Amino acid sequence: MNTPMNAQVFGWFQIIRLGLIQACLGAVVVVTTSTLNRIMVVELALPALLPGFLVAWHYAVQMVRPRMGFGSDKGRRSTPWMMGGMLVLGVGGVMAAWATVWMAEEPFYGALLAWLSFSLIGLGVSACGTSLLALMAKRVPEERRAPAATTVWLMMIFGFAVTAGVVGKLIDPYSPQVLLQVSAGLSLVTACITALCLWGLEKDGDPSIAVAPSASAERLQKQNFKEAFQEVWAEPAARTFTVFVFMSMLAYSAQDLILEPFAGAVHGFTPGQTTQLSGWHHMGVLAGMLAVAGAGSRWVAGRLGSVQAWMVGGCLVSALATVGLVSSALSVDWPLKANVVFLGVANGAFSIAAIATMMRLAGEGGPGREGTRMGLWGAAQAAAFGLGGLLGTAASDLAHALLGEQRTAYAAVFGMQALMFAVSAAVASRLRTGPAKQRAPLRFDGPVLLKGGSSS
Repeated sequence: MNTPMNAQVFGWFQIIRLGLIQACLGAVVVVTTSTLNRIMVVELALPALLPGFLVAWHYAVQMVRPRMGFGSDKGRRSTPWMMGGMLVLGVGGVMAAWATVWMAEEPFYGALLAWLSFSLIGLGVSACGTSLLALMAKRVPEERRAPAATTVWLMMIFGFAVTAGVVGKLIDPYSPQVLLQVSAGLSLVTACITALCLWGLEKDGDPSIAVAPSASAERLQKQNFKEAFQEVWAEPAARTFTVFVFMSMLAYSAQDLILEPFAGAVHGFTPGQTTQLSGWHHMGVLAGMLAVAGAGSRWVAGRLGSVQAWMVGGCLVSALATVGLVSSALSVDWPLKANVVFLGVANGAFSIAAIATMMRLAGEGGPGREGTRMGLWGAAQAAAFGLGGLLGTAASDLAHALLGEQRTAYAAVFGMQALMFAVSAAVASRLRTGPAKQRAPLRFDGPVLLKGGSSS
């Protein structure tokens, strides 16, 4: 990673600040996609299709991520886009709560306001999340990217958990007034935390522009979005990684909405047991993330393989674990819990390795377009998550209709997911490992703050 002498390379203090912003982003999103979902279906007795459509719509809106990333590149600073995105997200969160309350009296107009609110949520997530990852790609050294990605994502998960617990207590017993107060308070707190974390974070500007030749920098500034996007799409590595992100995230998200129904219908799990099963899967994901970070520790120093090896291996093992779910559909004696934990570990490993690879590839195509590349891959992920739940449930319904038997139907769906994971591994194996100078072993030096002016 090359930076000019006046550019600050991010150490652990800056990475943790970015992690706090990611946690704030997750805190607002989790309330709008889970708490409001439950209120619409249970307290208001509205069709479950309504919150399902709203969540899918907020993913659809995130197809603007490449444009948001281009704007961040054009402005040479990510800070305004992160702060602006968090403010838009907060406004969308408050409006979504207001729309939910309004639905009790005027379902149609409340649903229209909710549609607008979830549009703002999608825009806010796109602006803040894309710019955050682009900034990490520009400033975090190669040897620290996998541990940094793990740290940021663990902090986001922590934000999910804390917010869900605190908000759950604050709105119980439920009343519209309390919901509005809690939503407004959450948006205000997250905006303030984001502003504090961003204070002075980019005081030296964008190093990727500074290191570019003046003629190249001028050309980048004159490009419009269409030209910049076509230039990025013309890069073989960017196209290949886009396919990988879409396929792997499609396989990952397709299982979310069918794992618990499968455990209940085939293995006779109670609702509480299926919820615990999902918890075990998330624990496995956490373990997989930590494993990748551990593989980059200074004591291991890359001896457990490169980031790409973890990415390819994680997809292959995910495919193997999903084949295990096929076996569990055909045999009630199969150790389902152990299989789900195994799947979670593999999912977590390839996810973090993919994020580290994303940060590497964002800078390898040339400086000044990191945000556009991150936006392209973020849009692929959003599309996959939006389609994943629909594909999983639709495939399950179709298999049940065609095969007429639950075990065989679920086995067919899990087999399809295993195939997608295997294809993802094949695509990931085609990604080049980068120039020799960038093939440093995965390494974690610990929470040491690098001073401005250092380079690697």
